[in-house]
Amino acid sequence: KGTQAKKIAEKYGIPHISTGDIFRANIKNGTELGKKAKTYMDQGLLVPDELTCDLVVDRIQQDDAKNGYVLDGFPRTIPQAEALDASGVVIDRVIDIEVPDEKIVTRMSGRRVCEKCGSSYHLLYKKPAVEGVCTNCGTLVQRKDDHPDTVKDRLRVYHEQTEPLKEYYEKQGKLHIVEGQEEVADTTALTLKALEA
Repeated sequence: KGTQAKKIAEKYGIPHISTGDIFRANIKNGTELGKKAKTYMDQGLLVPDELTCDLVVDRIQQDDAKNGYVLDGFPRTIPQAEALDASGVVIDRVIDIEVPDEKIVTRMSGRRVCEKCGSSYHLLYKKPAVEGVCTNCGTLVQRKDDHPDTVKDRLRVYHEQTEPLKEYYEKQGKLHIVEGQEEVADTTALTLKALEA
């Protein structure tokens, strides 16, 4: 989904905004909001919805977002969506890219990353020349995030907490569903078409 958000941002010349990027930027710049977020993150806690929303609102009020922006991965829950609505932020369209769970598990659990240079491979779609070895430099590993059990747990959380947003935004007439395709370019074409519909 992050890939599609970036493609939309590139096409329209607007910023791609993710909460992770916002957290990092505010912490790096030592802002008051960043300091508050860091106190939670340092304890391994989730940043509360209200603070996350404040950070997002602050980000979209910056000059580069005056002609629009793409929010990537936010809101993730109904309370976040309600907080965003209450802050006066107007969401034009919500794109939901649908991919069956089993395909997500296969795609993510097949990923391998080089410990040294960060190059990414896949056991099915982008095999290294030598199994377990980066073409450029080092050993390939499976990130903890990509382990099948971790992926399944994240999908469970998605279905419990994020999927209800579909109905929330459908009631507002803003939801557009895109069926994820095997080829990224095909998904991008459908995503851009959904934006222009």
